[in-house]
Amino acid sequence: MPAEAGGRGRLRAILLAGAAAGTLDITAAFVTWAPKGISPVRILQGVASGLLGAKSYREGAATAVLGLGFQYLIATTAAAVFFAASRRLPVLTRRPFLFGALYGVGVYLVMYRIVMPLSRVHRSPFSWSATAIAVATHIVCVGIPIALVIARSRSPLPGGAAQRA
Repeated sequence: MPAEAGGRGRLRAILLAGAAAGTLDITAAFVTWAPKGISPVRILQGVASGLLGAKSYREGAATAVLGLGFQYLIATTAAAVFFAASRRLPVLTRRPFLFGALYGVGVYLVMYRIVMPLSRVHRSPFSWSATAIAVATHIVCVGIPIALVIARSRSPLPGGAAQRA
């Protein structure tokens, strides 16, 4: 996926980064909530509740599918923002672990301090342990994977082969 691939290469990098982050993030949610008896369908309905409110929990599989779509839309949007920022600040892709971790914290803050309060999601009371898990998840499952995929797309080796991050 060399940088010279043009618009299709850029779109591919953003879509791959969004797919990686979306998959890792939702998998982490499934694993985190399973011991508490929360099913994957319920988690995905929770994602959809950002738009639909409590109604999402009464609509069955349709809202779980909608939640999954939202999950990937949000992750791909986060990837597109990082991609755009990395074009203005190339250091972001030269140090993908550092800046990916910082970006994960930034995504967490945007989601939990701006997006969720403006949505129809029912919020649980504050918990230090839940916050630590959410921040760590955003670092490991969102920020770093996005940064690594975008960095790989920007790092052509001589002869056109992409450098592995």
